[in-house]
Amino acid sequence: MASSEEDGTVEEKENNNKRRTKSAVATAWLTFYNIAMTAGWLVLAIAMMRFYIQKGTHKGLYRSIARTLKFFQTFALLEVGHCAIGIVRTSVIVTGVQVCSRIFMVWFITNSIRQIQNEESVILFLVVWTVTEITRYSYYTFNLLHHLPYFIKWARYNLFIVLYPLGVVGELLTIYAALPFVRRSGMYSMRLPNKYNVSFDYYYCLIIVMLSYIPLFPQLFFHMLRQRRRVLHGEVIVEKDD
Repeated sequence: MASSEEDGTVEEKENNNKRRTKSAVATAWLTFYNIAMTAGWLVLAIAMMRFYIQKGTHKGLYRSIARTLKFFQTFALLEVGHCAIGIVRTSVIVTGVQVCSRIFMVWFITNSIRQIQNEESVILFLVVWTVTEITRYSYYTFNLLHHLPYFIKWARYNLFIVLYPLGVVGELLTIYAALPFVRRSGMYSMRLPNKYNVSFDYYYCLIIVMLSYIPLFPQLFFHMLRQRRRVLHGEVIVEKDD
């Protein structure tokens, strides 16, 4: 009987050690990831400021930072994986929508349609994204290191109230500016007849994407407001599983 109890205790200790090891590895990876992403968006911020100081105009700014922007924004796909495997306790759906909408804006709108790259709306969402991401990733980094300055926590859960709507405005205006060019060029569209017997019109796809902001924006915005109340004011928020 004693032998059985001892075996159970040893097995329990081994399981606890494995969990601690996995937790330590996950924390180390997340710390590295968030430091890298903070640095990446800081590089983007410095590059944008330097370009504007030197040139005195926003025209050509997007093209000058496009490669760095595409790399770090695409790298953010890892965050969906973090949620899926459980090392970050955030909804996969919420994270997936946020990350994929950003990647869509970068690769399938701004990068693909050069005629709109100098639009003021592009600069608007770029500035908003940059401030948001520097704040967000620095918050995660300091939180993981257990040394979170209050002003970073305050910025994380207050700046979005202004930045989030401004970013949405910039994204919608950019998509709207792209519509005439997409319609004329027929890019990413498939017309009948074709061997696949499938029709797809990217122009109408973009209109649907714009309309999708109507139900999605309030959900994501109010999700952040609930998080703000929980973190800054200590309220207990009970949310339904997604």
